[in-house]
Amino acid sequence: MAEKRNIFLVGPMGAGKSTIGRHLAEMLHLEFYDSDQEIERRTGADIAWVFDLEGEEGFRVREENVIEDLTGMQGIVLATGGGSVLSRETRNRLSARGIVVYLETPIEKQVARTQRDKRRPLLQTEEAPQHVLERLAAERNPLYEEIADFTIRTDEQSARAVANQIVEQLGF
Repeated sequence: MAEKRNIFLVGPMGAGKSTIGRHLAEMLHLEFYDSDQEIERRTGADIAWVFDLEGEEGFRVREENVIEDLTGMQGIVLATGGGSVLSRETRNRLSARGIVVYLETPIEKQVARTQRDKRRPLLQTEEAPQHVLERLAAERNPLYEEIADFTIRTDEQSARAVANQIVEQLGF
């Protein structure tokens, strides 16, 4: 790849952004970053702790700052947090600074993939995970679609197969 380009993965929790992103970065010889992991690295605490202490609003400010920094780099694959698209500034940065791939995933798959994960603060409520994910999808899916250069469904495919599909779509 002569020109260093950025690839940004967006989509709901449980879409496989981090796993697919690692495969994609490896295949394209790019650096991989995960915005949630970067927030944890910078704060020295896990996402749940940040949510507990600062609330979702405080977390979103941190997320926006981290994504601003990371999207300023060249030659990276970035797995964004599912709610990062709530920020207009973040959506604008993602659109302007790289190729945005929306990893579309049905609610049923999200439920199955996240049911044992205690590190997802938005799912640690009294409300049934299915209902939370449906509500988030109604709010966020249009925002993913708004900024996506293309969309890949992750339903029944392995992470490597999805990464291969992305490479094909990119024409690399």
